[in-house]
Parts: sequence; structure tokens; C-alpha cells
Amino acid sequence: MPEIVIALDAMGGDNAPGAAVEGAIAALEEWKDARVLLFGQKGIAEPRERLELVETTEVITNDEAPMLAVRKKPGSSMVSAILAVKEGRAQAMVSAGSTGALLASGMVRLGRIPGVERPALATIIPSRKRPFLLIDSGANVDCLPKYLVQFGMMGSVYMHRILGVDQPRVGLVNIGAEAEKGNQLTKETHKLMCAQEQFCFAGNVEARDIPSGDFDVVVADGFAGNLILKYTEGLAQALVGMLKDEIQSSRKSMLGAAMMKDAFQSFRSRMDYEEQGGAPLLGVNGAVVKAHGSSSARAFKNAIGQAYRMVKTGMVAEIEKGVREIAQAEKKEETP
Repeated sequence: MPEIVIALDAMGGDNAPGAAVEGAIAALEEWKDARVLLFGQKGIAEPRERLELVETTEVITNDEAPMLAVRKKPGSSMVSAILAVKEGRAQAMVSAGSTGALLASGMVRLGRIPGVERPALATIIPSRKRPFLLIDSGANVDCLPKYLVQFGMMGSVYMHRILGVDQPRVGLVNIGAEAEKGNQLTKETHKLMCAQEQFCFAGNVEARDIPSGDFDVVVADGFAGNLILKYTEGLAQALVGMLKDEIQSSRKSMLGAAMMKDAFQSFRSRMDYEEQGGAPLLGVNGAVVKAHGSSSARAFKNAIGQAYRMVKTGMVAEIEKGVREIAQAEKKEETP
């Protein structure tokens, strides 16, 4: 059985390198046909089966200009891990380091899938019915309609291949459900999404309906998507805090909470970002996962598992196929 090799930036994130190393070891215990290349400083991990340390001397920090850092530090743990994928020494890469630097290194060092206009960050977010994918969640603040169509296709492929959703329903973020609502970007995107046949477009989705779970993929430009993501994170923290305050307000409330302990734990697990591990960078020519900056060992393990599934299911090839089909359909429409 051929191994799936994951390149791990062990120096990226608030809890690096300890959490990254622990997460890699835990991942190898679960996925027996995986191997991890740890990119980091000398001595961060003891040699063991299917775990190899590739020594690097530089680290890209969050306060550095992303593109400049990628160019000035080609020997950094992040760039070295990306290059391992480009050179075929690994099939996927995981990092909890600087988001901007990961985007830059993915674009400059790894390159885009042929035909992809802009890679996009895709974030799994819990909803009332089932998790959905928000794309783009911050990589491209200025977009053209054709970018958003590709985001919808890439998100649909991800949800089908990785989460097993049959015919994912794709929604376009807008200020109204009607086709004529919105700005020039959303109106034109709506027309293009209705015309394509590569994914199931379910229409516009208003912000208040995003958490309903009626859409499997929610498409937005990176500006709106990042606002949705950050507000959702903040609201979730606020709601949990408010609930905790109310529970602790009286003995009666605390007694009731004790009786609902299992329900509260289930709710907490549904809201836990570490369960998914990270956000895939879709559209680059390889499987890349951006783990949360404060990732624990468990989050690193799940991010590695996410990258593993992206390789196992041939997701990158499926995205390339979808982009090609969209381009072919556009050419047919242009032909008189």
C-alpha cells in the first residue's frame, strides 16, 4: 500500500513545535499508510517510524510582510514544506503559521491548478442541521464574478469528496434571495451560476439564513466571507459566555445545567473548530490545509487527517476537471 506523505510546518502557530509534533504522532497512529515530514528546527522530535525531521533554520512570523517573507526566507519551515509538495516529496502540506504567508507561498512556490483564477480559503462552520463550507473566507477581498463561480465549484467538490455530501447545495451570499437583488458583482455572479452545470446552485442566501444548514457551500468574496467568519466566531464565543453567566446566576440554574450536561457537551463539540482541523486552500496545485493559529495537538492531528483525505480522494484532480468543464462550457456559449 503506497504511503501518503504529509509535509508539516512544525514551527507555525502559537503552540509550535510541541503541539505540531504531538499532533503528527497522533495522526500516524490513526492513519497507518501516512508518513509525516516535519519541517522545523533541530531536536524538536525524536526519530520514529514514518516520522522524519527535515531541519530548517528560518521561521516566518505573523508580523512579517507575507510576500516579502516568502521571498526572503526560502529556507523557512513553511516554504520548505510547500516546496516538498511541489517537488513530489510530499502530496499535501499543513501549517498553522501566517495565513498571508501561506497564501503567498501557495501561489508563488506551489502554483495554481491550471485554469484556476484565484485560490480561496474554505472554512467549515457548524450550522443547525450540518456543517457548511464558507468560501472564500479571506484570501481574495476583491473578486470578479468568474472567481466566485470557481469558488462554488471548488467548494462543491470539497464537500462531496471530503465530507461525503451528495450533490452539495451552493448558495451565493447576498442581501436578498431574489435574483435581481445585490450589487453588480452578485447580480452577474448569479447569472453565471444559473448558467453553469458543474454544481448545484441553490440561489442567493441572506446572512440570516446562513446558519440554517440549508446550504452546503456558501460563496462570498473574501471581504464579505471574512466578515461572516469573524462575526460567527465572535457570536459563538459571546453566546457560550452568556449561557455560562446565566447558568451560574443561581443554584436552580446550576442544577438544571447539571441535568443537561450531556446536551451541553454535545453542543460544545459541534462548535469546536478543532474537530475539522483547519481550512483548506483550494485552487493551488496540491493539498494545502491552514490550521488555526492556536491549534492544539488534537487540531494538528485533525488537520493532517484532512490533508490525508484530500489526497486519498483525488480532490485536486477533481477541481482541475471542474475548472476545465466550466471553461469548455464558456467557449461553447461564445461560439456563434
